[in-house]
Amino acid sequence: MTIHQNGLFVQPDQGRSYYFGQDLYTFKAIGEETGEAYALCEVIVAPQGGTPPHRHTRENESFYVQDGEIEFQLDDRTLVATAGTFFHSPKGQLHRFTNTTSVPAKLLVWVTPAGFEKFIAEVGKAVNGQIASAPPLSPEDLEKILTTSPKYGIEIIPPPRQ
Repeated sequence: MTIHQNGLFVQPDQGRSYYFGQDLYTFKAIGEETGEAYALCEVIVAPQGGTPPHRHTRENESFYVQDGEIEFQLDDRTLVATAGTFFHSPKGQLHRFTNTTSVPAKLLVWVTPAGFEKFIAEVGKAVNGQIASAPPLSPEDLEKILTTSPKYGIEIIPPPRQ
């Protein structure tokens, strides 16, 4: 585990990309490139896309809204963030984000230490070649996410039963 001494240079539209639900995660830096110190990804959040409420037991997450509007939940607070807004969620904090608008939004997500990228690589759908629209999330995909998340120290809070 060594940090690349020559640095890291990633062009626009480059990186490892995965669909996670309807959202596109493109990792600009992963743990094996940063000495496991952090991972950085750009997330295009589809309209009505985002994450369920969850907690990380291993990583802190920081979010920087680049474009659009995102609704964040941090514990029992709900906040609306627009371009230029920064949020930090320490490990153990319940959080989620949702694009409640009708247009895509874009975030940078910085995870420290690295490791979250391995979860996305395992449960997401790799994008090989041109990025198109996300494939629908099947019941099998959802089950894989729920059963795999504990392996990475992620607790997903299921929606209340109706």
